[in-house]
Amino acid sequence: MAEASKRNSNIRQAVDFGALVAFMAAYAVNRFARGLDGQEALVQATWVLVGASALALIVGYIVEKRLAPLPLLTGGFALIFGVLTLVFHDPTLLKIKLTIQNGLLAIVLLGSLPLGKYPFKYLLGDAIRITDEGWRGLTLRYGLYFAAVAIINEIVWRTQSDDTWVAFRGGLWIASAAFGIWQVFFIMKHLIKDEEAEPVSPDTGL
Repeated sequence: MAEASKRNSNIRQAVDFGALVAFMAAYAVNRFARGLDGQEALVQATWVLVGASALALIVGYIVEKRLAPLPLLTGGFALIFGVLTLVFHDPTLLKIKLTIQNGLLAIVLLGSLPLGKYPFKYLLGDAIRITDEGWRGLTLRYGLYFAAVAIINEIVWRTQSDDTWVAFRGGLWIASAAFGIWQVFFIMKHLIKDEEAEPVSPDTGL
């Protein structure tokens, strides 16, 4: 069972990472090979993002026989804002997706702490099983992480070029993976007996 779960997790991560790489590659081709400006290159690359988001949700359902809450949330945001970007031909909608998505997650997670509730436990599904103290700590850590991403994204897309924002988006996936690995040490301290700690990235790559 543990091996199957780990295999499914690896498949999901490969699909998610592949989706981000495909999006960045599509932007690079349109921006530098076809000579489009940054705004138009982002719109064209959004077609890839929408397709990749749908594929990620389908693959996630096939390998896990369900739609896990966090991938469903982030994948749904990518689909909605991706389609809106194509309909209105406005890449700003794609950029603010990160702000809205991470801002809402930060508000929900940090706002739940005074209430003694841990929605992050639901968002992660069955990925890990830890004590309530562990869930409190993870909720705080990820809530602050999402808040930081929302703020930094606002600064980057409003003050920097489209090329810089796309590079930031790629770097964010790496930072998220590193953040997830860093949390393993915290998770291990609060694991319920017989469980195995695995890194949980807060970014699906979409």
